[in-house]
Amino acid sequence: MIRMIPATLALAAGLALGACGNSPGQRAVTGGLLGAGTGAAIGSFSGNAGTGALIGGAVGAVGGAATAPGY
Repeated sequence: MIRMIPATLALAAGLALGACGNSPGQRAVTGGLLGAGTGAAIGSFSGNAGTGALIGGAVGAVGGAATAPGY
């Protein structure tokens, strides 16, 4: 359980950075890429990096597309 705290913080940071971009499409792509990387890193701790990357990418893409541009 203690190992989940840094993983959760890393995922939150990845999702926060996922909003970079001017259009919803750009934010979805950057959010998806950052989420996949973060998910793979977190998943490697639990033994399944591929599933972590898929889940992180999906969450990052949705989160990136749903955010407003940060001007």
